[in-house]
Amino acid sequence: MSTSAAELFWWVAMPYLALGVFVVGHVWRWRYDQFGWTSRSTQLQERRLLKWGSPIFHYATFAAIGGHVVGILVPESFTNKLGISEQAYHLFATTAGTVAAVLVIVGVVVLALRRLFVPRVRATTSPVDWLALVLLLVIIITGILPTVFNLVGSGYDYRTTVGVWFRGLFVGQPDVAAITSAPLIYQIHATAAWVIWAAWPFTRLVHAWSYPVWYLWRPYVVYRSRKATHPAEPGTGGRKWRKIGSPY
Repeated sequence: MSTSAAELFWWVAMPYLALGVFVVGHVWRWRYDQFGWTSRSTQLQERRLLKWGSPIFHYATFAAIGGHVVGILVPESFTNKLGISEQAYHLFATTAGTVAAVLVIVGVVVLALRRLFVPRVRATTSPVDWLALVLLLVIIITGILPTVFNLVGSGYDYRTTVGVWFRGLFVGQPDVAAITSAPLIYQIHATAAWVIWAAWPFTRLVHAWSYPVWYLWRPYVVYRSRKATHPAEPGTGGRKWRKIGSPY
């Protein structure tokens, strides 16, 4: 089966283009917009929803990323060598993925509602922030639905199609036939992921690379307490009243 020019662009050129924009865009942003290299926190505008939505979203996202690393970057042959059966892998991946997916949904819904319905937060939201939010929603929805279907059904082994194509990108041999044979929802999920990689350097998502790792080896901050005392009264050994103009 021959590969069309559109398929080559979509599944070979576009991923590499997105990676190039990702790298070059971060370099440009760091050189010319270091003051903008921040999450632009809106904690001062609203705290109650942020206190719940942000930790849930971030920790669930880390779990989802970990699942992608295991599911896509680790080939099926490796887990088989470890003695992990396909049934056991399928059960663990779908269960853990569903839990992470539910938490991601809760977190992103809280944050999205906060931006929509808190006027002060909405006023600080730029068009590129809305673009990033829409892309995240597309990625989340197209990633959750297959996970849930795999949990309740027989499942689809994406490691033999999507995983093969994705790993091939990093060795210069992407298998276009593998990704084009995958269900449409997986293709939409992959496309949205590459688009957000290209948009990443130009959004507040750059704060993901600014985690203060140096805190791990910085010296401890020592706090010392002291007993509060009343100031000395004039004439008792402390500062004394003196005539204006006199040296003592």
